[in-house]
Amino acid sequence: MEIRCVAGAAGAPLDDAARFHTRDLPEIEALMARGGDDLTLVFPPADHAHRGWRLAVVQELARRYAPLRINAVASDDEAAIAATLAYLARAPGVTGQYLPLDSQGAKAVIVSGA
Repeated sequence: MEIRCVAGAAGAPLDDAARFHTRDLPEIEALMARGGDDLTLVFPPADHAHRGWRLAVVQELARRYAPLRINAVASDDEAAIAATLAYLARAPGVTGQYLPLDSQGAKAVIVSGA
């Protein structure tokens, strides 16, 4: 699996999207066009305002370069990123996903009383 870190701190969503499309996307598409390996993008953490453009990018890339798998994570927590990369390596059906991560892990499911 190829890993590509998208540099830069999260700023305004429109500015970050424009920067990604001009700086990162051409290199990513050239890499994928060569028929390489599955790809996971690693974005810096960002608030919910970045979700839309990041998800749209990863979904379109996954459709365009299928059957290669393309996913994205958003985190600066190396342990969370490593765990997610290990999961993705074992989950061949997962593609086109944007996964914002945190260092808190999964919490217990709370079920209301019946």
